[in-house]
Amino acid sequence: MMNLDFLRQLPVPQEVKRELPLTLEMEEVRDKRAEEIRKIFTGESDKFLLVIGPCSADNSEAVLDYMGRLRRVADEVEDRILIIPRVYTNKPRTTGDGYKGMLHQPDPKSKPDMYKGIVAIRELHLAALRDLGFTCADEMLYPENHGYLSDLLAYVAVGARSVEDQQHRLTASGLEEPVGMKNPTGGQWDVMLNAIHAARSSHTFIYRGWECTSKGNPLAHAILRGYVDSRGRCEPNYHYENLTELYYLFEEAQMPPLALVDVNHANSGKQYLEQIRIARDVVYSRNHNDHIRRMVKGLMIESYVEDGAQRIGENVFGKSITDPCLGWDKSYDLILRLADELE
Repeated sequence: MMNLDFLRQLPVPQEVKRELPLTLEMEEVRDKRAEEIRKIFTGESDKFLLVIGPCSADNSEAVLDYMGRLRRVADEVEDRILIIPRVYTNKPRTTGDGYKGMLHQPDPKSKPDMYKGIVAIRELHLAALRDLGFTCADEMLYPENHGYLSDLLAYVAVGARSVEDQQHRLTASGLEEPVGMKNPTGGQWDVMLNAIHAARSSHTFIYRGWECTSKGNPLAHAILRGYVDSRGRCEPNYHYENLTELYYLFEEAQMPPLALVDVNHANSGKQYLEQIRIARDVVYSRNHNDHIRRMVKGLMIESYVEDGAQRIGENVFGKSITDPCLGWDKSYDLILRLADELE
């Protein structure tokens, strides 16, 4: 028996895509960016990736304002850096409490409305592509919901709490865009590497009621986000020694060494201003070791219009309602500095 109330049946992704389609021009921009990003992961391009944006995309107006700022700096650094806006419309919650993202609540102050949420997240990603030329990153928190955005995303992340889940791993194996597998909250390298191996392999599995076969995703890679030790302390895994260790673990596993470094979360000890120092530290390590340069393809940075975070209801435009973020002025300076320091 199930103790659930079934409220209503939601539209399948194909229906939503027909109602909110891409134009041919938007498809051309998407495909061009997809090829540029693919070449970074394969080593055909020397550009550096920045997956940067709010901890959670809570407000379309503020997110698009932020992305407009990103558009201008992206053009300034395009010879060295490719920017993928972070537009996370689903948010995992450690205890299950709190704001779960625009998919659940298009308005954080309202009750959940999944249909409105599905429409809202697709409209936001469409606006980013149509008006700003950006395809974006989102977290695959619910694999069965990926289809609502599958024709729009440039990058997919599988979070630290999801990386051990079979459905996430198998779904990742059927995606064309790069999929980053975060190390789990306990920090185990083997768990993350097993997830990457699974995502790079072919599988037959059940997805949205269908029997499916995947070909494997050669762009599946690691995301280092730090971890929490047995005493509950945040421990980083972005240091030079960590990166060289991971490179050799990839070699032992006979997988191409590919990784991004998340400079917030446990890597920063949840001190968002530390992202500036950590980002520069990773670039320094990359400049001084060919193995690290080959492996580390970019960074993930939590950034928004305003510094810090606020409670829901404070109504500060462009200020995070989940984890604290770097404000725009600091983010802009950091992007320019990284462009100068990359070798």
